[in-house]
Amino acid sequence: MNPGDPPDPPPADRLRKVIHIDMDAFYASVEQRDDQGLRGRPLAVGGARERGVVAAASYEARAFGVRSAMPAVTARRLCPDLVFVKPRFDVYRAISEEIRAVFAEHTALIEPVALDEAYLDVTENRQGLPTATAVARAIRATIRERTGLVASAGVSYNKFLAKVASDYRKPDALFVITPAMGPAFVEALEIGRFHGVGPVTEAKMKGLGILTGRDLKARSREALVAQFGSAGAYYHAVARGIDERPVRAHRIRKSIGAENTFADDATAYETLAERLGPILDKVWAACLAKEMRGRTVTLKVKFSNFEQITRARSLPEPVADRDALERISLAILRDVFPLRRSVRLIGVSLSALHHGPADAPQQLGLAL
Repeated sequence: MNPGDPPDPPPADRLRKVIHIDMDAFYASVEQRDDQGLRGRPLAVGGARERGVVAAASYEARAFGVRSAMPAVTARRLCPDLVFVKPRFDVYRAISEEIRAVFAEHTALIEPVALDEAYLDVTENRQGLPTATAVARAIRATIRERTGLVASAGVSYNKFLAKVASDYRKPDALFVITPAMGPAFVEALEIGRFHGVGPVTEAKMKGLGILTGRDLKARSREALVAQFGSAGAYYHAVARGIDERPVRAHRIRKSIGAENTFADDATAYETLAERLGPILDKVWAACLAKEMRGRTVTLKVKFSNFEQITRARSLPEPVADRDALERISLAILRDVFPLRRSVRLIGVSLSALHHGPADAPQQLGLAL
């Protein structure tokens, strides 16, 4: 190991101490911190135009049902008094670096997930604090002191439970799931609160009678793999409070994507194009939130017989904006026609990623 490199993760058979830190409504909180006139008001960070997307929402806005990745027109319908603020990614990035400097005072094993979120392995911590809870408490206090912002923290013995814990009592919360309480806690957990279970999977699980961790635990590994593919093994493990994934420093994200399984199959181009819209909103909102841009657009199509195809298009420059992503995705979709059979799922992903403001103007250099 070279000097300055992070230490190796602890052995799998050693009890780990993992913290998940999640800044509360990060972008919106920064804007409210910097502009007193925005404090206490329902606020959305993102584009207010007709085809804009909410990148982040304050807790005042969330009370009306406004959420990240939501189209601006929907957000305004839910909350007519909603205030839109243009993102300032240079400011968010600078504050994120301040926060990560706080993490580094306690451990070198830091796995950033986004500008506002990270896992920390504090099995051994640099300050010599006696418990992971004490480390989390110190980190939250230092972040508040230096930035004026609030972080929630989850503490546990693996990444899955640390993430669940940080979400459990947000905002402004510190929650601990100990090894003694872990299995019982997971059994009582509603399936929608499992990290890695999205809305489509949640609906499928509920359709199978899986409503809680206890229900999930009752299913065999083989049955879950048959129902959910490779993710079934993950669900089988976390239902038992088991997650052996290490906290990986300098984790590199390979793609950003979203997909949707339809309630009814579709065959018409116009129908599929319309259903593509919310998927593109989610992908672009994730690009904004994670400050990532990509050069390769991939369309995924799953047919009624579960046969699946993917089609990709690579560009000389990163996709410039949400409208450009839509133009490229629709062009790829057109190339899939005529269809062999009806479609039950479509998805879009961006790869060949690099960091940078997602709204920087670029020339696509490709006729579509």
